[in-house]
Amino acid sequence: MEYPVRVTDYTTQRGHAATVSAISTLTAASTPTSTAAVEATSGLNAPAGITDEVTPSTVSGSRPEEKDETARRATDISRRIWPVHSTLEAAAESELVSVVGDKAVRSDISLRVLQQLYLPDQDKSYRTINHENNTLSFPLAPSFPAVKALPSHERKRILVTGGAGFVGSHLVDRLMLMGHEVIVLDNFFTGSKRNVQHWMGHPHFELIRHDVVDPFMIEVDQIYHLACPASPPHYQYNPIKTVKTSVMGTINMLGLAKRTKARFLLTSTSEVYGDPEEHPQKETYWGHVNPIGPRACYDEGKRVAETLTYSYMHQDEVDVRVARIFNTFGPRMNENDGRVVSNFIMQALRGDELTIYGDGQQTRSFQYIHDLVDGLILLMNKNYKEPVNLGNPEEYTIREFAEIIRGEINSDVEIMSLPPTEDDPQRRRPDITRAQRHLGWAPKFSVHQGIRETVQYFKNNKREELDSITS
Repeated sequence: MEYPVRVTDYTTQRGHAATVSAISTLTAASTPTSTAAVEATSGLNAPAGITDEVTPSTVSGSRPEEKDETARRATDISRRIWPVHSTLEAAAESELVSVVGDKAVRSDISLRVLQQLYLPDQDKSYRTINHENNTLSFPLAPSFPAVKALPSHERKRILVTGGAGFVGSHLVDRLMLMGHEVIVLDNFFTGSKRNVQHWMGHPHFELIRHDVVDPFMIEVDQIYHLACPASPPHYQYNPIKTVKTSVMGTINMLGLAKRTKARFLLTSTSEVYGDPEEHPQKETYWGHVNPIGPRACYDEGKRVAETLTYSYMHQDEVDVRVARIFNTFGPRMNENDGRVVSNFIMQALRGDELTIYGDGQQTRSFQYIHDLVDGLILLMNKNYKEPVNLGNPEEYTIREFAEIIRGEINSDVEIMSLPPTEDDPQRRRPDITRAQRHLGWAPKFSVHQGIRETVQYFKNNKREELDSITS
């Protein structure tokens, strides 16, 4: 069974927009995980079955010679833009994930397409340019990656609060590639415009500086509410503002969902379980949280946000979803966010000691960013309203994780213990039975595959800093 899918490249050059469209055929019987998947119009491995060939019969024009020339130019452009990063050209190992997402909700995207958004070629002209006179240039991206061109009745207007942050920007990438219109709200406290700069100017994308503590009015179909600092140094910097963001921000977004009849998804956290006495943690566990400790502004703020979400559902019939997110890592993490992954990677790259707090026997479960985005999109588009854990049930001690990163970077650095932090959970591991049963979701990426990509990202983006240290 075949049905047409229209793939559109919005290509900008010297400030002028030119649209190149190609009609491709998506074959339902194709194999999405094949490493030999057909290349998309972007020149990268696309969801299986999509081809970049443009035939004269698919291009509008009044004369055959015009059709032939238009088709030739369209195919030539599509093959030249967004080339595969040199480090990714080697054939992928058979056990590695090559396609992310789920066909059931049309979120399936080639991993290589996504990689070009955070591991681009080193000579990409849209990357920040550092000049000798200590100035910076931020040229616009010369082209946009191909996005699915959905029929108007299938294309949604989606609001993502905190969309310029670590998790939010990866969610925005996926939603854009799926063909939806995306509006990002961010106050840039922890987020960065650089995380979404490759979409600026795209007709489906809008970026708005706004703090969710203040009301916001817009017409949308779905709301992903991610806005809130999530790392200890950031949420402890201004604990009152953290609580206000979780409470007032959630009230404002729920009010918007109520007014527009939009579906609302709250990104909650495994921190609602506190230092758990149940292991692994099921969604039915009520938690063990210190309400006045240094982490309480975040932990209790998210617990109140969940209470508000279900209160709006029961009282005002707002269509809601709640995701409890466990430790997540990947490209675009802030090197100074205080999370163990970014801390360990940057310390190892600099040749510093890897610092762990306490004896390092406390455990965590680490999931790669693409797995989390898969889960969020599935949860939003499935008909399940109870809280759902999204995390990787593989459990590591902090010391084991430090050794993994040290081994991946081939560093001889030592591991050093510091005094333990207050209220640090001793064990953390999700029970994902509910996600498997109701969403059909489970992590695909191994920790090692995710670490390799994350290390490469930090190397690419911190190369100048590291060069200055070693020179």
